[in-house]
Amino acid sequence: MRSENVTTFLETLDRLCAEKANAEIAAGQKAYMRNQFAFYGVKTPERKEIQKVIFQKELLPSKVDLPTLIRVLWEKTERENQYIGQELARKFIRKAEAEDWELYEYMITHKSWWDTVDFIASNLVGPYFMAYPGNRDGVTEKWMTSGNIWLQRTVLLFQLKYKEDTDTEFLSKTITRLLGSREFFINKAIGWILREYSKTNPSWVKEFAARTPLEPLSAKEGLRLLK
Repeated sequence: MRSENVTTFLETLDRLCAEKANAEIAAGQKAYMRNQFAFYGVKTPERKEIQKVIFQKELLPSKVDLPTLIRVLWEKTERENQYIGQELARKFIRKAEAEDWELYEYMITHKSWWDTVDFIASNLVGPYFMAYPGNRDGVTEKWMTSGNIWLQRTVLLFQLKYKEDTDTEFLSKTITRLLGSREFFINKAIGWILREYSKTNPSWVKEFAARTPLEPLSAKEGLRLLK
């Protein structure tokens, strides 16, 4: 059963999105996402304006309501609901609890596409593993062996913002396990994490790429800043 706070939050969100809906913009957004999702047609600056309203203290539900809200938002048709849902989850990242990886897993594996998965990986899963390092290996092993490319992509990308704190041994092992993948989103992610880490430790990335049979896409992306 939904709490009154959850109901008020959702009603306010629906009203504000409907007010800013634009069918022409929505059509373009849908086409950009390969017609996988419907949109209100709310651009990012307008969505942030909506978030300012609904994330105010008097409307913001409590952390205990987060799992319920996320699932409701993920069930909604318009893609903006998922964008707002993941931003809502980030609002509570400092209050993350040990079992929250299950919620992140749900978000990754439902209505999966790069636009949500990449945000979840670097803004939710990354900070979560910083807070609960003891859960990292067990959870990531589950995700790696799942066969789900979006969970695997998350394992590759959760260290995107780690910089000097990047666990290169873990990163090396993860990439090595995924070598030979024919999945575009896996090979692109390998390149992305290597390119990002090359800003912090270019010599490590050069050495790793030299000894590792990366797919052409991964090598091109990963070494882009080093040429």
